[in-house]
Amino acid sequence: MTSIREVAKIAGVSPSTVSRVMNGTAKVDEEKQQRVLAAIEQTGFKPNELARALFKKSSKMIGVIVPNIENPFFNEMAKAIEEEVFRGGYKMLLCNSNDDGEKELANIEMLSQMKADGIVIMTNCDSTGKAIANCEIPVVVVDRKVSGGGEIAYIESNHYEGGRIAMNHLLQCGCKNIVCMRAPQELSSGRKRYQGYQDVCKQYGIKEQFVDCKYSYDSGIEATKNILKEYPEADGIIACNDMVAAAVYKILHNEGLRVPEEIQIIGFDNIVFSRLFTPEFTTIEQPITDMGTLAARIIIEYVQGKPFQKENIFDVTLLKRQTTKVKE
Repeated sequence: MTSIREVAKIAGVSPSTVSRVMNGTAKVDEEKQQRVLAAIEQTGFKPNELARALFKKSSKMIGVIVPNIENPFFNEMAKAIEEEVFRGGYKMLLCNSNDDGEKELANIEMLSQMKADGIVIMTNCDSTGKAIANCEIPVVVVDRKVSGGGEIAYIESNHYEGGRIAMNHLLQCGCKNIVCMRAPQELSSGRKRYQGYQDVCKQYGIKEQFVDCKYSYDSGIEATKNILKEYPEADGIIACNDMVAAAVYKILHNEGLRVPEEIQIIGFDNIVFSRLFTPEFTTIEQPITDMGTLAARIIIEYVQGKPFQKENIFDVTLLKRQTTKVKE
């Protein structure tokens, strides 16, 4: 590989002059600058990006940490972030914490040491707030809030309203025995969605019915089995996300229960496969692309010293499809 000294020798200048031309850190005589650029083109010289990052304290890279790369929601979010990052002249490094607090902390430390320009994080770990508060680079939290307040901004959808809309829709569909698959209550997203469901129950004097469920397909399988045991008369199910809705449908289908004729299902997120699946899932849509795009943009605006909004809450939308049917 060509070194900066070889480029300097060909151009007839010092290595520091080559560095100044490449980094734009100081004015260089036009004639020397042209010689340097010609020598770079001749040799195909590429600078050591890590060395440049350490020198400039910027790697032109943004880190993204997700809790579970198997969940399509996080894949779609990362895709939106990467597209905006690339448009802004940055690169993205994706890290999967696998719901492991220690691994998440290690990822944050690694990105800080690599001089990443910022981190976009989605997390299910309670310890994250402290790690963010001690982080030396800007962090944007997406999808749910964390305790500690060290992030420069957070982005989420209106989870509470999503819970209300889901419950009201099943009532409009004529469901009388609705069961909510309650997501982990230590997570703000799960807590707010359940509060929305609860408030509709209180509004109409309906008894709450729920089973606890994590945001995963496997958890959805077990939780659905519990519903059939504990609430055999259930005719409507609010799944905590679309992955869980898929698990619900599988178990109901295996048990010979017809959807939506005998029991109706509504999911949350509107990940791509919710409309590719047969039947297509009725779901509460989070604007995944808009949320990811904004997360990347905030990091870039922070680096550039531009103003941005700290609190960002997106509206959710009911998408009526084939797993529910409004009563005529």
